[in-house]
Amino acid sequence: MADQTRDSGTVSVEPSRERTKLPNFLLSVRLKYVKLGYHYLISNAMYLLLIPLIGVASAHLSTFSYQDVAQLWQNLKFNLVSVTLCSSLIVFLVTFYFMSRPRGVYLVDFACYKPDQDCTCTRETFMDRSVKTGVFSEENLAFQKKILERSGLGQKTYLPPAILSLPPNPCMAEARKEAEQVMFGAIDQLLAKTGVKAKDIGILVVNCSLFNPTPSLSAMIVNHYKLRGNIQSYNLGGMGCSAGLISIDLAKQLLQVGLHF
Repeated sequence: MADQTRDSGTVSVEPSRERTKLPNFLLSVRLKYVKLGYHYLISNAMYLLLIPLIGVASAHLSTFSYQDVAQLWQNLKFNLVSVTLCSSLIVFLVTFYFMSRPRGVYLVDFACYKPDQDCTCTRETFMDRSVKTGVFSEENLAFQKKILERSGLGQKTYLPPAILSLPPNPCMAEARKEAEQVMFGAIDQLLAKTGVKAKDIGILVVNCSLFNPTPSLSAMIVNHYKLRGNIQSYNLGGMGCSAGLISIDLAKQLLQVGLHF
């Protein structure tokens, strides 16, 4: 839409307000179901293709009589080369399909570290420690209390001794001690539950978004448990909460590529 002013001699162009607004498909909830349906279709394409063919073949074979089967057998006896080639092709295609499929990866067992009762911190204890540090203003304390009440943390939440002590001691040595306590505690439980020996571990993926020391956390585990020298070790850091899923997917892909450990 153009608007021309004769006195000033200027011309201003304004966009038409009647322009049709297209919906943002990326923000649509239904797009998620489209992606899930596409993924399901691609993952099960072979089955979706074979099931109708098997149904049609079964319906056609159900109409065969004994004379038809006998006649078919007589014809096949004189076409041995064709039967052999077709059978070989079918066996090759089936074998190729099952060999090219990614191997299934399953979670056998898991373990979560649970600290001692000395590390238990209630909401009241946390606020009391925050006040006694003397570094937070009244506004900061009010904000912490509001977040604490809305975060869903219970009265049996655990905090490391470096935070519970007065005054707090958030140093590198305490952070490393906390990491060793959590990692080694969970791994010890897992090895005891599964009966797996440390020398049998071929892949190690460690994830921690905040604490990333040198040597890495994965190196600390390798040295502590004397893992094999050719272990595939990965240390993920600085990736936020999503790194938990990324580390699981990384381990899955490493197991599916067919590496021999």
